[in-house]
Amino acid sequence: MASLLYIASHGPDDPTKACIPFHLAVNGAAEAGIEATINLMGDAAVLIQDRYIETLTPLGLPPLRELMAKIREKGISVYI
Repeated sequence: MASLLYIASHGPDDPTKACIPFHLAVNGAAEAGIEATINLMGDAAVLIQDRYIETLTPLGLPPLRELMAKIREKGISVYI
């Protein structure tokens, strides 16, 4: 089976860029049957905190709280 590693480096100061790896992993790769993993580095490391999960809302993408719920549901690993 194919697999993809998404590396997130943008933090909460740019919600849209911060949420793109989560969106691609859950609504792109996982929906296509591709195993996905997300690695949070640098400024993105704080995105695992509840305060950011609950409040981060990007433009044109689902809120981070919805993306994280789907990530848990689909069993996608998130590494820091």
